[in-house]
Amino acid sequence: MKNKVTTLSEFIVERQGDFPFAKGELSRLLSSIRLAAKIVNREVNKAGLVDILGEEGTQNIQGESQQKLDVFANEHFIKAMENQGEVCGIASEENENFIAYESELAQNGKYVVMIDPLDGSANIDVNVSIGTIFSIYRRVSKSGRATLEDFLQPGTKQIAAGYIIYGSSTMLVYTTCNGVNGFTLDPSIGVFCLSHPNMKFPSTGTIYSTNQGNFVHYPEGIKQYIRYCQEEDLATKRPYSCRYIGSLVADFHRNMIKGGVFLYPQTFKNKKGKLRLLYECNPLALIAEQAGGKATNGEKRILEITPQGLHQRTPLMVGSVEMVEKAEEFLRRFPGEKGER
Repeated sequence: MKNKVTTLSEFIVERQGDFPFAKGELSRLLSSIRLAAKIVNREVNKAGLVDILGEEGTQNIQGESQQKLDVFANEHFIKAMENQGEVCGIASEENENFIAYESELAQNGKYVVMIDPLDGSANIDVNVSIGTIFSIYRRVSKSGRATLEDFLQPGTKQIAAGYIIYGSSTMLVYTTCNGVNGFTLDPSIGVFCLSHPNMKFPSTGTIYSTNQGNFVHYPEGIKQYIRYCQEEDLATKRPYSCRYIGSLVADFHRNMIKGGVFLYPQTFKNKKGKLRLLYECNPLALIAEQAGGKATNGEKRILEITPQGLHQRTPLMVGSVEMVEKAEEFLRRFPGEKGER
């Protein structure tokens, strides 16, 4: 007799006890994200057959060229969050300001959403894995239109976070602060099925993920840690393998399954780091900690950083606990100038 397959919808209903304060609203919100993810997945899979590849000809607030799929994904997630009425506002990496939904139903919504609609979009044209990252908070304003205060909350206030990876298979991985579970999309029936229950970071691993092209501009401590990773030592299974996809979701996902660390420190060019605290680092930090891993900016726990702006950037070291702590140790031993040439 085959094991029973648990769908994402069934799992969400079964786990509503994880968030009794929500009375079903969070379940419906997660269902909206699931639907939007399936729509984006459909477009990703047929991107080469339609006019969806290439640059849109516009730039996002970060000054980066927007891909056509960036714009498509952003629009669909924004609409999906508005339609259920549980969300009063959304902040996207692609938009300069947050969006406060105008309908009366939405203004009574209890939640705000942060989203990176299409992480790693520079890889779209070359058929490499990309993803979506999302984060959910309870609003702090009482009612009416969403306010900036609703979005500028530390990561410790997240009530759920997750990502979708569009790769050889499409997976949705999320946490409601009670463990991490992964669901793989069955394209034959269009349903996400539980495939990776109770996901955990191995305590250590043999993979480090970083852009070696930036090595010369890294802080001295990170340079020394990378040299440590490259040294031969049978007891610690070194040298480690360098694996860097250039899609944060894909690098994070691989390291969570196999064990590893992702490093994106500050550089000479980006003194404050490059990754976005609200849209990328906070949600992945919550997932990492819920899966037994660790996330830090090199000095402080990512989730404890109080954001000062919607598009605030930060250095990030995330992954297996022992590997993150070893990198922190090297930063303490070799403080040096941050991002010196």
